[in-house]
Amino acid sequence: MRFDDDAALDSSEVQDNRGGALGGIPGGGKTVGGGAVGVLVLIASVLFGFDPGLLGTGGTGTGASTGTGSGGSSASASASASDLAAECRTGADANSKEDCRIVAVVDSVQAFWKQTETAAGKSYTQAPTWLFTGSVSTGCGDATSEVGPFYCSADDKVYLDLGFFDELSSKFGAKGGPFAEAYVVAHEYGHHIQDLSGTISRGTGQGENSGSVKLELQADCYAGVWAHHATTTPDPGSGKPLITELTQADINLGLDAAAAVGDDRIQQKYQGKVTPDTWTHGSAAERRQWFSTGYKSGAVADCDTFA
Repeated sequence: MRFDDDAALDSSEVQDNRGGALGGIPGGGKTVGGGAVGVLVLIASVLFGFDPGLLGTGGTGTGASTGTGSGGSSASASASASDLAAECRTGADANSKEDCRIVAVVDSVQAFWKQTETAAGKSYTQAPTWLFTGSVSTGCGDATSEVGPFYCSADDKVYLDLGFFDELSSKFGAKGGPFAEAYVVAHEYGHHIQDLSGTISRGTGQGENSGSVKLELQADCYAGVWAHHATTTPDPGSGKPLITELTQADINLGLDAAAAVGDDRIQQKYQGKVTPDTWTHGSAAERRQWFSTGYKSGAVADCDTFA
């Protein structure tokens, strides 16, 4: 995956709070995540039978699912809030720095959905990505890195500790890489589209046929739809695509990441058996399938996992 070296990045949609604390107001929004339940959260939920979606929300949210815990920031997550705008100016920066790559992916994903929603006669509300380390207070309540990347419907933000990407490889066996990171970000923005459409309220329950699983698989499909259009979506500033190259090898890394956080893969690894009646995100095969469906067709209409 490569970005146009000369493209101008808009860092205003990525709010850098690493090392700080967001003074959010706990509310009743829904938190939905892109990976699998954090290792400790998963093990505890298996042993004690509680809803892992309630962890990290201060007991005030209605978290239908969570992401994979990171417990810390990555080595490249070193920029302060003021540094982000100064360091992430062009596509060349995105090609060389992880922080700036996240900025570029957020720009691309939001440009695509704004264009798509506008073409469909709908309005699109921008949803910033909030970078944090350790813990954060959100509109859905307090959360820690243990819940991994997630979207909060109460404040319309995506929350991300970049350390998650290290654990995606080290704990869950994904090959990683720039597009694996892009897949995770695009999945979370899929939840934002579900929030705008009202679909997010259908993501409830556990089990392989639950609303929670269907919601997560649809977000995977939406990530694939964005990937299909990534190299043709014009950047609002220049009118040219921000992403200039996306190879099959990149897509394969995205598929690999999707499979790595399948419920069956994680359950087999950490509890030694697969229990489909507790699934909240779907199997490895299903996650690959729905990302592929979106990528191959590029059509939002083909992502109706609830049908």
